[in-house]
Amino acid sequence: MSASPSDYLAAERTFLAWIRTAVALMGFGFFVARFGLFLQALQVSHSDVALRPHGPSFWFGTALILFGVAVTVACTWNHVQLVRQLDQGASTLKRPSALAIGVALFLAVAGLAMAIYLISFREEKSMTANPDSGIVNLPSNHSVDQTVEKLEGILKAKGVKLFALIDHSGEAEADGLSMRPTKLLLFGNPKGGTPLMIAAPSVALDLPLKILVWQDAQGKVWISYNSNSYLQRRHGFPPDLVQNIAVIDNLAAAAAE
Repeated sequence: MSASPSDYLAAERTFLAWIRTAVALMGFGFFVARFGLFLQALQVSHSDVALRPHGPSFWFGTALILFGVAVTVACTWNHVQLVRQLDQGASTLKRPSALAIGVALFLAVAGLAMAIYLISFREEKSMTANPDSGIVNLPSNHSVDQTVEKLEGILKAKGVKLFALIDHSGEAEADGLSMRPTKLLLFGNPKGGTPLMIAAPSVALDLPLKILVWQDAQGKVWISYNSNSYLQRRHGFPPDLVQNIAVIDNLAAAAAE
């Protein structure tokens, strides 16, 4: 039996519905990728930490966009095959639709992943910079030892001198005390620090620069340091000298990745 015009129109409506779904997936993916930067902006609004454009949301959003492209290709192929079957008068009723089930499962997993991401962001946000204390807390994707190793490598590559590495947890263990991994790095460059101390001698209390790498009770590793804006307000040195200590932001961000 040959197909009627209504069969072709129904096939076309189905095809257009899939196209709308694919466009929605790509648009949603773009939103997710940009939303991650928005969350980071909220997280570091009181600090001088540079935003990391390639966080989890960026890759997740990119995956959604690519999935939308894949859906476009798949539904186009299915539509062409369906029209051929209609032309040949073959039965086109197939249940269930593999494409529909695949999209539904993907969106379910995507929704779950986004919920987990938002919950983890909420937990991390409570640990970020406090404008009153001036402390920036940046989550690290590595263990304490690995983070410290990355910091040492970056300092060496940039020609910044590491004055001391204090292993607080190691010292505590040596005295028979229990303490989660906690290490403090002291580093700097006389060319950057000297002009600051000449302009505001009290800044020597906070120089050389310090980065604390520590593990919390949940096993999460953090990189903590004094924000540049806090040090500038505390010691009153000229704002144009903030750039002399701005290296700490990029250093911490690079070590955390």
